[in-house]
Parts: sequence; structure tokens; C-alpha cells
Amino acid sequence: MSDLIVRLADEKDVERIAEMEQVCFPEEPWSLAAVWEDVMQNQRSFYLVGEIEGRIIGYAGVWKILEEGHITNVAVDPEYRRRHIGETLMKVLIRETEKLGVEKWTLEVRRSNAGAISMYENLGFKVEGIRPEYYENNGEDALIMWR
Repeated sequence: MSDLIVRLADEKDVERIAEMEQVCFPEEPWSLAAVWEDVMQNQRSFYLVGEIEGRIIGYAGVWKILEEGHITNVAVDPEYRRRHIGETLMKVLIRETEKLGVEKWTLEVRRSNAGAISMYENLGFKVEGIRPEYYENNGEDALIMWR
């Protein structure tokens, strides 16, 4: 997307990220306080936002633990899905955390989230395991993916 700007998240983005948590993950959203702490206080976290015309329409976060990047959340506003925004955010996240010494990345994804699984596979992630009944709201399994 030519009009998409990807940049490092900062304090002014926290409220919008928390709003998007409610929309994109209504069954288990992070609270405003949790988002603020992760973006602003967690020394291991790295968050990017994607914006179009000054409006944040996506974000991605990772925790850097030694040479591993543990992807926390990737979200795109429903209005802007299917435009490769999530993929772009992930590509930039991987490229930028590589510069910080991350060599491999992992994440959990709902077994039923075919769109996300396909995107992650296109980015080189592979299913390496399952976390049974990982999601508290409905007991759905999570696929553990690594790149």
C-alpha cells in the first residue's frame, strides 16, 4: 500500500491500540493499562503501527528475549483487511528486530484463523506445535508457529 506509513509506536498511539484490541480481539482484549505498560514500560517490547492519513489502522508487537522474538499481537482494523497491511507490518517488524539481534520468531495463532495462518506461512513461519485449549474464552487450541 503506497499510502501506508509504518513507524515505531509511541505513547500517543496507546489509546488507539487498546481500541483496536477491543475490536480485533473482543473475546480476550488487552486492557488500556496492559497496552500502555507493554508499549511504554516493557524494555523487551517493540511495537510498530501502520497508519493511513494519520489514522492508525494496524499494529504489531514483539517481545525480544535474547535472540528470539515472541510476537504478541498483530491486528488490522476490519475496514482495512485483505490489503496486505498485516503482512507489511510483519515484514517491517521482522526486518527491524533482526537489526536488534533477533534470529527467530514465534507466535501463537488460533487454529481456526485460516487467514492469519496463511499470512504467517507466506512469511516463512511453520507450525511446530499445539497449545491445547490455549484460548480461555472458548478452549480453542493455538498453533505454535516459528520462523
